[in-house]
Amino acid sequence: MSSPENYRNLLEAVNGLRSRGYDHDFNYENACLFCDKIDEKFSASDLKITEYYRFEGMSDPEDNSVIYAIESKDGHKGIMIDAYGPYADEHKNAFIANIEVVEN
Repeated sequence: MSSPENYRNLLEAVNGLRSRGYDHDFNYENACLFCDKIDEKFSASDLKITEYYRFEGMSDPEDNSVIYAIESKDGHKGIMIDAYGPYADEHKNAFIANIEVVEN
């Protein structure tokens, strides 16, 4: 998948995605994504990943992160930030692997 932006760091990616309407925060909880702002849970089939960006920490492997731009079938747009590599949550990764990734 191509990423339309070239963000230099995680904060820049968060701000860029927010400015483009990804204003919800999705969190993994009990085999679904949950959004506090709208008090709604989503299964993988309810979602699509429209963009994602990986960032590597300069000196610490714990700083390896990925940000996903996610849209729900009912039009909610938001982000989810996760670690990757040895610090990744295997259950969250398995859930994310089941979300459709779409090309822009």
